[in-house]
Amino acid sequence: MKLLTESHPFILSALGGLPDQMVKFPRFRYMGSKFKLLPWIHEVLSDIPFESVTDAFSGSGVVSYLFKSMRKQVFSNDALAFPSVLSTATIANNTTHLTENDLEELLGAKARGKSEEFIRQTFQGIFYTNEELVFLDDLWAGIRCMDAPMKQSIAIAAILRSAVKRQPRGLFTVAGDPERYKDGRRDLKLTLREHFIEQVGCYNSAVFSNGKRNTSTSGDVFDVLVGNDLVYMDPPYVPLADDNCYMKRYHFLEGLACYWQDKEIMTTSKVRKITKPFTPFAYRHTALDAFDRLFRKFADSTLVLSYSSNAYPDLGSLRKLMQRYKSSVDVFEKTHRYHFGNHEASKRNLVQEYLIIGTS
Repeated sequence: MKLLTESHPFILSALGGLPDQMVKFPRFRYMGSKFKLLPWIHEVLSDIPFESVTDAFSGSGVVSYLFKSMRKQVFSNDALAFPSVLSTATIANNTTHLTENDLEELLGAKARGKSEEFIRQTFQGIFYTNEELVFLDDLWAGIRCMDAPMKQSIAIAAILRSAVKRQPRGLFTVAGDPERYKDGRRDLKLTLREHFIEQVGCYNSAVFSNGKRNTSTSGDVFDVLVGNDLVYMDPPYVPLADDNCYMKRYHFLEGLACYWQDKEIMTTSKVRKITKPFTPFAYRHTALDAFDRLFRKFADSTLVLSYSSNAYPDLGSLRKLMQRYKSSVDVFEKTHRYHFGNHEASKRNLVQEYLIIGTS
C-alpha cells in the first residue's frame, strides 16, 4: 500500500514569520484553536528567554508543535485522552513513522469476537456508514497488535483526524447523516478508509526531531510536574453565552482514542455521549479559585495565559490574580474572529485575544 500525502493548501504558508516546520502540522478542527493566532503568539513569545515549556492544556497540539519547532523542550498535557494521542504522535515522537508494511497490516486486520466489535454495535445509525463502523473496529484490532507505542499513536492520530474530516462540521452532537451539510466537499465524499490512508501520510510527514526529549501526558493539570522555564495555559473558559463543553462535541473522538476503555457512556444519549468530566474552569463559582491555584502551582515559571474577552472571569480579575505571584504582568492584545464551534453570525465570535504574561 502506497502512503499518500493529503493535497491541501496549508494556510500557514501564507502566515509569515513562523518556523518552516509549521507547514507540516496536520491542522485539526478544534473549538477555540489558536491555529490562526500562531504568528502573533510566536512573535510575542520569541522575545521571552526560555528553553523548556509546559503546554498545560494542549488541545489540538498546534501550540505545542510551535514550541517544538522553536527548538524548545516541550511537555504537553491535556485532561482528555485524544489530544494527548495527537501530541504523542507529533510532539513526543521524534523519529517513528508508519511504514507501508505497517499500513498494509492495519488495513488487513479483522476484529475477533464481540469484544472487538464495540463500535459497530454501539454507533450503528448514529455516525458513519455500517461499512465504516466495521472498518473502525477492524482498524483498532490491528492497532492492538502493534508493539510500538509511537506507531500506535500515529495510527490513532490518523484515524482521529479522519473521523473529524468525515463528520459534518467536525462535531458529534447530532446523530444521523444531515443532508444540509452535503455540499460536495471532498472531505465528506471520501470514506474513512480513504481518509485514513491519506492521514497516515500527513502524520508521517509531521514527525521530526528538535533534538530534545519531549513528552505528552493526559491528566489533571494540577497533577502536572512543575519546574519548566515557561508554562503556557489555554484552559477551557466559562463563556458569557452557550457552553464550552469539549466532551459534548468530541465524545466520539475521546472514545475512539482509547476504544472507550474506562469511559462511561450515557445510555440515554441519542449520540452515546461519554459522561462529562468535572473541571473547575468551566463554572463561575469555581473558576476564580481554579485560576488562583493554577498560577500558584506554576509560580516559579514564566506564566503565559491565553485568554479571550468573551469569557469569565474578566481580564482585570485575572491580572490581579496573577499579580499575587508575579511582580510584572503584561498584557498583549489582538482582535480575532472565531469561525468554529459557534454560529458565524454571532457577534460574540469577534473577540479580543489576550496573552497575559507574568514574569519575575
